[in-house]
Amino acid sequence: MDHRKKLFKYVNEKYGTTPEYLWARFPDYAVLRHSDNRKWYAIIMDVSADKLGLDGQKADILNVKLDDELLTDMLTQREGFFPAYHSRQRSWISVLLDGTVPFNEICELIDISYNVTASKAVRQRVREPKDWIIPANPKYFDIMHAFDETDMIHWKQCKGIKTGDTVYLYVGAPVSALIYGCRVERTDIPYDYSGEINISYLMEIRLLKRYPDDRFTFDALKTEYGIFAVRGPRGIPSSLSEALKKEQ
Repeated sequence: MDHRKKLFKYVNEKYGTTPEYLWARFPDYAVLRHSDNRKWYAIIMDVSADKLGLDGQKADILNVKLDDELLTDMLTQREGFFPAYHSRQRSWISVLLDGTVPFNEICELIDISYNVTASKAVRQRVREPKDWIIPANPKYFDIMHAFDETDMIHWKQCKGIKTGDTVYLYVGAPVSALIYGCRVERTDIPYDYSGEINISYLMEIRLLKRYPDDRFTFDALKTEYGIFAVRGPRGIPSSLSEALKKEQ
């Protein structure tokens, strides 16, 4: 199977994409694009080899968007990579589909291009698991005893968090410390609650680790990791993520 066919098989199986042939003048030019926002994430073309400074008559190439000029510059210094044939934007590159570039590397570039051109909803769905810190106010819930008899509880659904993410619960005053590390097992559980806070959806979280009350205190988060407030869900610095995982 040639690289073009292998590539079409790959994007169909992973993203459900089928190639679109948009130009009668260029019957072998194939566009790959998102089904929701209709943006292109790749173009496959057969172009005159001399356009790329190569010998021969035709060259099959893949154009992808990287949105990283440093990576683009690094790749275009390697054999098989060129500034994008179809675009003056430096974020796009052309890749030979003749075996010069290993197919697994081509797939990795396809994945990058798919992600940087995707809609916000799609990027959220396909992104890698993420670590969060979220506040837990003991005024509303006895969080310090929430896991006494179970390792799984329901919690208010936080925007942006998805199944597979890790959430660290920071318990407010008088505890003022990060106490629990949990994995998100399920999200978007319907729930209707109106009180001092409104809750429309819940997420199901499983306890991974209970940390000592005096380990990740507010003062430690501030002085060691640069976290000066926990007012809502937020990502955490890699240094804190590493420290938390070492103690799990």
